[in-house]
Amino acid sequence: MPTPSSQTDASTISKAVPVRERHQKIRKIVQSQGFVTIDTLAQTFSVTPQTIRRDINTLSEQGVLYRYHGGAASTTSTENVAYNERKVLCFREKQNIAQLLAKHIPDNASLFINIGTTTEAIARALGNHKRLRVITNNLNVASIMSANDNFEVIVAGGLVRHRDQGIIGEATIDFISQFKVDYGIIGISGIDLDGTLLDFDYREVRAARAIIDNSRKIFLAADHTKFGRNAMVRLGNIAEIDELFTDRQPPAGLAEIIAAAEVTLHVV
Repeated sequence: MPTPSSQTDASTISKAVPVRERHQKIRKIVQSQGFVTIDTLAQTFSVTPQTIRRDINTLSEQGVLYRYHGGAASTTSTENVAYNERKVLCFREKQNIAQLLAKHIPDNASLFINIGTTTEAIARALGNHKRLRVITNNLNVASIMSANDNFEVIVAGGLVRHRDQGIIGEATIDFISQFKVDYGIIGISGIDLDGTLLDFDYREVRAARAIIDNSRKIFLAADHTKFGRNAMVRLGNIAEIDELFTDRQPPAGLAEIIAAAEVTLHVV
């Protein structure tokens, strides 16, 4: 959180700053401070919080900052946003994506479900299905789905990551590789505009890689903030995905790559 002394003096910024210039200044402030609240930016530019929210949404869609609960954070390729914050980011969008994807999973199917807040929403959306067999390296997913006595839930072994209850490590990969399932359901931290799938933890990526390699069909669930988002670990390419479920049309260049790879695109 920025301290009062680190905040840009509102008197140095014109009240009539053009939108493009304001966007550039917001970007610089967020990059220099790491996180800035909506109220701070509204005071800095002498505009309403609603105006700042629109600015942040625009800049988030461009991939130059990350929309955050109550403010904006700088993008980074080395560290993801905290789990508790990710749970509320794009909450409705994730629910809608989850409901759409769940419609494409038949009863009696076998599934992998990996780590992520979007995949946890999918686990909830699958609650009315019958006789699913689920293998997961996400203790939150296991808890959600084990409440249904129609489901058989198998939890991968390995190291439990305290911050989000994800399970990672060599034992996880070995366990996943013992199965061949109908559907692999994965989330992702970022999709580069060249189609590269990106994440932050190489151990999580290796588990997701094992899911891709051992699934007959791969479903990727990603909200629009993932398009163009930067992360440092490469999982693979969008061409390896069978179907992408999202809440907005991807940027034009990425949409062309998706179409050329014959990936089925589902937009809520």
